[in-house]
Amino acid sequence: MTVGAVGSLHVARRLWCAIPAAMPAGCVGHNSRVLTYSHCLHHLRLSTCRAFTSHRPRTALHARRMSPQAPAASATKEDGAKFPSTAGQGSQPRRASEQDKKALVEKVDAFIFDCDGVIWRGDSLIDGVPETLDLLRSLGKKLVFVTNNSTKSRAGYLSKFKKLGLNVTAEEIYSSSYAAAAYLESIDFPKDKKVYLMGDVGIEEELDLKGIKYLGGPCDADHKVELKAGYAMPHDPDVGAVVVGFDKNINYYKIQYACLCIRENPGCLFIATNLDAVTHLTDAQEWAGNGAMVGAIKGCTKKDPIVVGKPAEFMLANIADAFGMERKQICMVGDRLDTDILFGQDGGLSTMLVLSGVTTEKELLSPDNKVHPDYYTDSLPDLLSVKQSVSA
Repeated sequence: MTVGAVGSLHVARRLWCAIPAAMPAGCVGHNSRVLTYSHCLHHLRLSTCRAFTSHRPRTALHARRMSPQAPAASATKEDGAKFPSTAGQGSQPRRASEQDKKALVEKVDAFIFDCDGVIWRGDSLIDGVPETLDLLRSLGKKLVFVTNNSTKSRAGYLSKFKKLGLNVTAEEIYSSSYAAAAYLESIDFPKDKKVYLMGDVGIEEELDLKGIKYLGGPCDADHKVELKAGYAMPHDPDVGAVVVGFDKNINYYKIQYACLCIRENPGCLFIATNLDAVTHLTDAQEWAGNGAMVGAIKGCTKKDPIVVGKPAEFMLANIADAFGMERKQICMVGDRLDTDILFGQDGGLSTMLVLSGVTTEKELLSPDNKVHPDYYTDSLPDLLSVKQSVSA
C-alpha cells in the first residue's frame, strides 16, 4: 500500500468506527505499520544502556543496536570530529560564535532537525527557517526532520510541511509514529498477533503501511467503563503489543484495556513512542505530553516501556542506515536537552541547541543542568550569517 492510499483507507475506517454495533469491542484495523527499537532511558548514557526486549534482532545491524557492548560512538580526535561532547563534564555551555557556526557547517554533511520548537511552534513557522534550509541544501547538506509527536504519520507531516511552504520529501521525515511501526517490523512481530493502540491516526496509518493488525486508537475515544458487581472487562488475548503514543482522548477504558493486555497476555510488549513531559499543541502554552500517558500505563503494570522515539538509539541507527551517513558527519539540532541533545550526544553526533522552543537559556546555564550541547544559539536561522563565508 502506498502512502497516498492511506488517506482514503483512514476515512473508511473512521466511518466504520462511527457505527458502534459494527465494533462492539473496539475497532480493529487491518494492514498496519511497524515500530522501532530501543529502550535506553533518556537519563542514561548509551554505554550503560541495555535492550529491554527478549526478541532477537533480525539482522546483524539490529544485533549491533541491541548489544550491551555497542559503543556510544562519541566523537574523538582520531575520527576528525571537531566538536567533542561536553555533556556531564561540567564545562559551561558555549554560545556559537560566527567562527563556530562556520566551522560546524563546513564540518558536517547532514543535519537532523527536531521540528516543534526548531522549524515551527505549534502551527506557526519560525521566521527565516525556509531560507536557512535552502542555504544548507545549496551547500549539499542532507536534511532529516525528526519528531517525537506521533499524532501524524510521515504523510501527515509532509502535508504540514507543504502547508507551511517548506520543500521537503516524505523520505526526509522521521516521526515516532513511523519509529513505532519500524520497531515492530524489525522484530518480526507475529502476523497472528495484534497491537492495542493508545494514540492517534499517525500510528494507525504507519501500522497500515506495514500490514500489522491493530485495535483501539481513536475508535476507543468514547468507550466508557460501567462498573457493576462481578464485572470483568474483556480484552483480546491475541494482542501481542501495546503501543502508547500521544492521545488527547485518553480515558479509563483505554488504560484498563492496555493494562490487561500487558499483565495478562504472555509476552505482550509495552512500547512508547516517547517520554516527552510536555508538547506544543498551540503556540500559546505548553501542554502535558506523552510522558503522562506512558506514566499511567507504567503505573498500573509496574513495567518500563520500550521507547522508540528520541533519545532512543534505534531511531538514530535507522536514520543513519537509510541515508548512508556516518555519525561523525551529522549534527543534531533541537530545542530539548533531555531528548534532542541527549539523542545526539549518545549517538556520537555534533549537537546544537536552539532557544526557540522548550529550553530557556536560564535552564541551559543552570548548575543543575548536566546536558550541555556543543553549541547553542537563539534559533536555527542564526546559521544564515555564514552564507557569505562558506562555499558549496
